[in-house]
Order: sequence, then C-alpha cells, then structure tokens
Amino acid sequence: MKTTVKKLLTKLTLLVKDKKAWLALVAGLILTFGYAPYQIWPIAFFSIAAIIFCINPNNTGKAHAKSAAKYGFIFGLGWFGAGISWVHVSIATFGGMPLIASLSLMALLCSYLALFPALAFWAATRFASGPKSMGALLIATIAISEYLRGHLLTGFPWLSFGYTQTDGPLRLLAPYIGEFGLTLTCVGIGFALYRLTQKDFKTPLISAAALALLIIGALNTGNNHYSGKEMSTLLVQGNIKQHLRFEPSEFWTTMSKYQDLTRPHWDADLVVWPEAAVPEIEALADTYLANLDSAASFNKTALVTGIVDYQLDTKTIYNTLIVVGNKEHNDERGHYRYLDKNRYRKHQLLPIGEFVPFQDILRPIAPLFDLPMSSFTRGDRVQNNLRANGFNLLPAICYEIVFADLVRGNYQSDSDLLFTVSNDAWFGDSIGPLQHMQIARMRALELQRPLVRVTNNGVSAVYDPISHTQQTMPQFEAATMKADIKLIQGDSVYSQYGNVFVWGFVLLMMIGGIGVRFRK
Repeated sequence: MKTTVKKLLTKLTLLVKDKKAWLALVAGLILTFGYAPYQIWPIAFFSIAAIIFCINPNNTGKAHAKSAAKYGFIFGLGWFGAGISWVHVSIATFGGMPLIASLSLMALLCSYLALFPALAFWAATRFASGPKSMGALLIATIAISEYLRGHLLTGFPWLSFGYTQTDGPLRLLAPYIGEFGLTLTCVGIGFALYRLTQKDFKTPLISAAALALLIIGALNTGNNHYSGKEMSTLLVQGNIKQHLRFEPSEFWTTMSKYQDLTRPHWDADLVVWPEAAVPEIEALADTYLANLDSAASFNKTALVTGIVDYQLDTKTIYNTLIVVGNKEHNDERGHYRYLDKNRYRKHQLLPIGEFVPFQDILRPIAPLFDLPMSSFTRGDRVQNNLRANGFNLLPAICYEIVFADLVRGNYQSDSDLLFTVSNDAWFGDSIGPLQHMQIARMRALELQRPLVRVTNNGVSAVYDPISHTQQTMPQFEAATMKADIKLIQGDSVYSQYGNVFVWGFVLLMMIGGIGVRFRK
C-alpha cells in the first residue's frame, strides 16, 4: 500500500513540474474565450497549436502515444472544466446536492469528456510516422473522437471547435461543410500554425491556399438568397422563475401572463411562446387552448407554444410543440385539436433533466435524479415541419439544437424558419444560455434559414444567416419583441448532403496518414 501511494505521489510531483502539462491545461482553458459571450474566434487556432506543441508530432509511434494521451486528457480537462462550468449552476441550484457532491459530479463529467481528445491524440501519435503523417491523422482521429462524443451515451457535442467560428470569417463555409467541417478546419489551421514554429513554411502555405480556394468557392457558388417574402413574428418571453414553473398553484398565473403579454400584439403573422410556456398538461388545458385557438384565428394569425402532453391512457409524456390558430393563411377558424398531427414531440431528451438512466437506482439517491418532469417519452427522430399561418417551421426543442444531424434530418426545401424553443432558467446568469444561442446560430448558418429562438428567460432572438444581423431581447425580463423576418429560399450544400463530403475528406486523411508508413 505504501509503495502504491509513494508511486502515485511521485507521478503527481512530476506532473506538477511538467511545463507541457501546464501549457496543455492553459490551452484548454483559454478555448472558453472562443465561445459566447467572448467570441474571440482566432483563439481556437492558437489553442490547438499549443496542444499540438505539447504532444510534439516529431515524437510518434507506440512509445509516445501514452504521453500524447496524457496531454490530450489535461487539455480536455481545461477545455470542458471552464467551458461547461455552467452545468454546476444547475446541479448546485436545483439538484439539491451538497457542494462536494456537485463538484465531484462536475469533475466526473469533465473527466469523461476529456477522454475523447485524449483518445484522438493517442491514436494520431500511435499510428503516425512523422509530422506530416501526424497532421493528416490528427484531423481524422479528432473527427472520429468528436463523432463519438456526440453520440455515445446519448451524446454531448457541446463546445466543438467549429462553434468558435460562428462570428468569424470561416462562417462562410458553414453552408457547405457544417460545424463538423469547421471543427476539422480549425484543427488544420492549428497544425499549420504549429508548423510555422518549426520553420516549415510549405505546410502552412499549402493549407492557406486550400482554405482560400474554399472561401472563394463559397463566395461564388452560394445557392441561397432572399425570396422577397417577409413575415412578422412576435416573440414572448415570460421570465417565469424556475421553481414556480411546475407548481400547480402557479399554472393559471403563468398562462395568464403569457396571454397578457400577447394580447396587444395579435397583428403579427406568427406568435411564438417558449418551451412549456403552458405548464398545465395538454389534456387538462383544453378550455384554455380552445380559447387561445379562437383568439389567434380571429386575429388571422397562429401561435406556437411548448406544452407537456401527458397521455392518461398510455401513461406516456411528451415535451411538445403545438400550433393554435390558423394553419393556412386564409383559414376562417382555428384548427387545433388534441393529438392532431400538426405538432412536434421532442426526440433528443436531456439526460437527468428529461429522462433518468437506471432510474430505479438513481432516483432515490438525490433530488438531482428526481426532478419534476424527468420521465419524458422520446418522439420520432424524423417529423413533419409545423404548419402555422401558411409557413413551415423547422422545430427543435432546447437541447436538440445541439445535434446538427437531427435538425438537418427534419429540414425540407420549403422550410421557412428554423424555430427553436428553450428554458435556460436552469443555468441562471451563467454563460450557458449564451453558448446555447451561439449553437443555434450555427444551425441557421448551416441550413441557411432565418432563426427564431424564444426562451423562458433569454436568450430570445431572431438571426439572419445571410446578413448576419441579430435582434435580441434582454435576459431575465418579461418582454415581447416583434421582428420582421426576410425569408430565404434555396438549399445549402450542407442541408442536402450533410457531412458526406467531410467524411470523404476524413477518409483521405486517414489513408494518407497511415499510407506514409508503407512508403518505400
């Protein structure tokens, strides 16, 4: 036992004295400044260059793979430890757990996420046979590790490198290669910067030329343009305190508040309320919804709201978006009926918040695992767009907007808007809601559709992916905002083909990187 402890202390001492370990940690920490609200987009390139320096592509093969994994893991701890620190706000405030327990859960989550960059750097180093081979394999292994991070255990693709470019010049490439492609572009630029420090000017020059050709191509081949049609949209932000949202005594107060905020502004083409704006379960809110349906139709508009659909007969519960009022622009009366087909049911559920894995074991442990409304049923992966007052809305509820493939899977050529609702009150005044908005804007850039995002307490906003203009409501206020939205037509390359071309490039990088080993 003493020998084991002594060995552990020796390793920790060496790690503390390791300057590259500290550099890897700092490189991960500063990545936070590449995301909202800071949005210093070049920082991603320098951060990636720094971790590549720590790994040293000159040291490849089995003998150096373990060291690369170590630095990759430390880099990941900094990256996620700072970047998703907002998760702790939810755990500590609403989880009902002691501070030491909540911090331990955060450490466990960050350590799990840090395994993915560790895996990427281990694999790239293990199978590379020199710097150039390392560069190609690093692109391939990060692509694979990021894919795994976005899919394993329901996936958590938050804070991919590509999101740092939402406000940078590389956003021009989003309609072609998506955020996933931008992530790999960041890796390529970071590797090129590292090679400059090694006085290798050929690799950066080739990389810069390739990137310039991509940007020139993007500027001259865009298929998306304004259709000449506009629509007016009213965003309603209720700012309901989180601890009151599902209190039965507060249901009518909340529902009345949304009605009162909306009543002076029925002249909009579309009215949107946030996730679960109607806190009463749908089957019991029939009178309220019938009156809302009539009011919207009378004013020649439609209203989209989030609501919980608990089906008494099957005991299933869905996080749902419904439409009341006019389905088509010239309708004479509202179309809403309980369980009608013009609705959207959330597919990508939030772990712990909307479903609890191993719930029989976990729910008794702590309030965190037994939150209200944490037993939802998954909706279909592919669903129809919502039809509201003659417009087609591509829906996503809260966490779903992070999953690019899911959102693209429901895209149609006649989709008019990317429409997403959320309740980010779980995360207080942290940077989490701002990152969430940044991610939503990336989806709009990929699909080239205007974004309408409405939340309980912000960030509620409208974003135009062509002009890159944004109208935003203040956070933590009960307010409304009316926005005139220019509709866009045409299909982006990404909306039609997704990541097919990016994965083709990844395959070439993998073949090229490994193929070098077998060159004579």
